[in-house]
Amino acid sequence: MIIVDRALQQRAAAGNPVRVALVGAGFMGRGFVNQVVNSVQGMELAAICNRTEANAERAYREAGVENWRVADDAAGVSAAVAEGIPVITSSYQAVCAAEGIDAIVEATGAVEYGAHVVLAAIEGGKHVVLLNAEVDGTVGTVLRQRAEAAGVVVSGCDGDQPGVQVNLYRFVRGIGLTPLVCGNIKGLQDPYRNPTTQEGFARQWGQDPHMVTSFADGTKISFEQAIVANATGMTVERRGMRGADHAGHVDELTTAFDVEALRELGGVVDYVVGSKPGPGVYVLATHDDPKQRHYLNLYKLGPGPLYSFYTPYHLCHFEVPMTVARAVLFGDAALQPAGPPTVEVITTAKRDLAAGHTLDGLGGYDTYGVAERADVTADERLLPMGVAEGCVLLRDVAKDEVLTYADVRLPEGRLVDRLREEQAKITEPFPSAPWVAAGA
Repeated sequence: MIIVDRALQQRAAAGNPVRVALVGAGFMGRGFVNQVVNSVQGMELAAICNRTEANAERAYREAGVENWRVADDAAGVSAAVAEGIPVITSSYQAVCAAEGIDAIVEATGAVEYGAHVVLAAIEGGKHVVLLNAEVDGTVGTVLRQRAEAAGVVVSGCDGDQPGVQVNLYRFVRGIGLTPLVCGNIKGLQDPYRNPTTQEGFARQWGQDPHMVTSFADGTKISFEQAIVANATGMTVERRGMRGADHAGHVDELTTAFDVEALRELGGVVDYVVGSKPGPGVYVLATHDDPKQRHYLNLYKLGPGPLYSFYTPYHLCHFEVPMTVARAVLFGDAALQPAGPPTVEVITTAKRDLAAGHTLDGLGGYDTYGVAERADVTADERLLPMGVAEGCVLLRDVAKDEVLTYADVRLPEGRLVDRLREEQAKITEPFPSAPWVAAGA
């Protein structure tokens, strides 16, 4: 999306910057604030919402912003934005309803809270960029449906691995190949990691131990690959994906798959551990035209039938402003579900758990997430990882056992459960989904 930079230059020259608000001033959120304030012309970080005001103050201060206003409601946020004064609030309703804000970046990583934020933003007529694969992978389809009805965009983000994969997928499709594998490169995979084991690494990088645990135990990559699958119509080969250890380059994976089996599945999402170029992403694709296969071989991509394309890095918050600009200026999403989910993330016990126990959250001590086909998840009533937090076990559960809805009592009155029920009624692809339009 190289045209984005020129569009932002035009907004800067016109004195009409894209105005964005951040909800969730954690590690990634602070990086986003710094990027917008110091490196993105034509865009203004108008407001930060965080339940702990000191964290919002830290985000502004680390970006070099020394003066801001605190507001409690939409009127106060609107007034500050109109005056060009950065504003802090603890109310997501305030930034979502405020005038003068074009888009919301949701960066909390929480499912229930994040769902409330996204719906409030949609109701406020604002585009939403999700630095929150968990809410996307749990209720992304229904959120897209709500957004389209309101005339706004809800999108995953550039820079994080799912967005990088879908950008690469779109590039590969655009030059006439058929993507059959969308892959993610990991450095570590151990489902039994917990916040205690990851505390030292988290402290070294200034991150939250629970967030780091979700990276290490496979929950995060399961959500990431689920939303890639849901954006492309792909599936998984098996529960948990292949997830091979591979110390070589991803180019070597072109001989690891049966092309016809991949075609029959409609393409798969996957990941490898320890491969080069880490921590990037890859797409393996095929071409039906023998003339073009000859050219691809000439251009050093090999004889086929699979060809390797990769991006050797992902730059997370550096690229998120580009997603904001894509949504606001072009109505384009980096990634979003193409229709009903094809892949879900299901809840698996990290240790033996006793009846009556209340499950902790993502990246905790109790559970880890595993990618599974959505039809299997529905047929077996498996418990989605995004709804597991706060559930009370109705029976003893053994380590590595997959939980079902029958195994738990859900907390009362949650939005995420109502959205899951609404999402289950969506049975057709969205007409604007690119893979549907192409006849995949």
